[in-house]
Amino acid sequence: MEIEILLALGMFLAAIAALLAGYPVAFTLGGTALIFALIGISLGVFPDAFLKGFPARIQGSMENQVLIAVPLFVIMGVVLERSRVAEDLLHIASRLLGGLRGGLGYAVVIVGALLAASTGIVGATVITMTLIALPTMLRQGYDPKLAAGTIAASGTLGQIIPPSIVLILLADAISNANQSASLSGAGSPSVVSVGDLFAGAILPGLLLVAIYLTYVATMAWLRPATCPARLPDDSDAPLTTREVAFGLGAPLLLIAVVLGSILGGVASPTEAAAVGAGGAVLLAGLRLSREAHMPDWLAMLLITGLVALLILFVQSNLMDLRLSREEIGAGDMAGILVAALLSLVFLASLAGGYYALSRAGQLGAALKSASHITSMVFLILIGASLFALVFRGFGGDDMVTDMLHAMPGGKWGALAVTMLVMFVLGFFLDFIEIVFVVVPLVAPPLILLGFDPIWLAILMALNLQTSFLTPPFGFALFYLRGAAPDELATMDIWRGAIPFIGLQIAIIACVAAMPWLATWLPVLAAN
Repeated sequence: MEIEILLALGMFLAAIAALLAGYPVAFTLGGTALIFALIGISLGVFPDAFLKGFPARIQGSMENQVLIAVPLFVIMGVVLERSRVAEDLLHIASRLLGGLRGGLGYAVVIVGALLAASTGIVGATVITMTLIALPTMLRQGYDPKLAAGTIAASGTLGQIIPPSIVLILLADAISNANQSASLSGAGSPSVVSVGDLFAGAILPGLLLVAIYLTYVATMAWLRPATCPARLPDDSDAPLTTREVAFGLGAPLLLIAVVLGSILGGVASPTEAAAVGAGGAVLLAGLRLSREAHMPDWLAMLLITGLVALLILFVQSNLMDLRLSREEIGAGDMAGILVAALLSLVFLASLAGGYYALSRAGQLGAALKSASHITSMVFLILIGASLFALVFRGFGGDDMVTDMLHAMPGGKWGALAVTMLVMFVLGFFLDFIEIVFVVVPLVAPPLILLGFDPIWLAILMALNLQTSFLTPPFGFALFYLRGAAPDELATMDIWRGAIPFIGLQIAIIACVAAMPWLATWLPVLAAN
């Protein structure tokens, strides 16, 4: 048994060392696991049946309906980012709130939340807001530390506010952990769905936005020189109702349809992701058609498609549109016919959106970017699955369980150590590696200790979000440094992030002390 434990520890340490050396994540995890598995087989301490069952494990992952939502939400985010819908949001919000002291800071936080609910891609959000908002904030006299910290923190909201790729991947990992724990006599065998985590993350996400806004407001009150009101600019024309409706109202409509359909039980997360991807194409086409002065009929077609999408969403709540019934009433049949007509209108509008994206040269680039991100996620999933399989073959999961159960302070001590380890690993590893490698190892023992799986997943998501801000390795800080002007010192970026790290830890403590913040909405939605 000692040899098996040594091999399990050696495999984990070797993978960490290879990742720090800069080797590709997926190949590092899979390659390290395969090498140690072969060593274990040669020593007679690793059953080769684990490797023989690996192809079936991969096939099961590829058939997982939850994971189908990942490429769809990625397409939604990439299309909105490529079509500069995010820029419109930031420009409109800054012009609406810029006249207030701290107004640009409020605008960055609010737009960060909106982009989180529509794109969910941290790197794209941070870079976009750095390129657009940071020069204006510095030019208007904002303290560089406050400006950098606000942008970096707001850009990470995509990690916790639905629809978040982190929550989708966590839902799969936590659901598997819950079922594994139930086999050991604890927890319930029920599946933890993506909708559960989306609902559970809403209150903590909104609380995080509120505390960010409160911090900016406090700075505007105590130190007004750090965030002055925006100076009037003669080049700024007054905002029109049309600009606000298209630039702000349309993205809000898309967010309401996607999240509302999930939380209302109208659609599964995968179905809602498909709607979100289609709605993003409509918004992008509308934005690009206006910019390129394309025919008015195209813009009208895209607007009609958005309206059809909203009506379909509302109608599905009011009528039973299922065809797999023996008897269908006249009212429901009329609703089915109307829904079919609206679907045709939506599909025609979708074709118009693709036409506008193609004419603007953004369709191929958006699909290529989405393919790269999706391929990275699933390749890491395959490598991490092999790593976890070999680690369990050496008895590593039992070792982790015994270690957590032996922690001083009982289950709360085990939780504190787990959160600390994940926080430290966040300095070096991407959230995808942590979700695929660490969570399957630590979540089953914690559920066995009596923690609610949904609450545990939300705490982990908040923890992973905090690691994006932590100097010197926070990914959000890297993104900001790469897009920021040279006159902004790196130390100002790091010092600006520290207060927001404190706010983030405070929210984690609140959710830990008041579990209902993460469990109330999922229970309400289930009932």
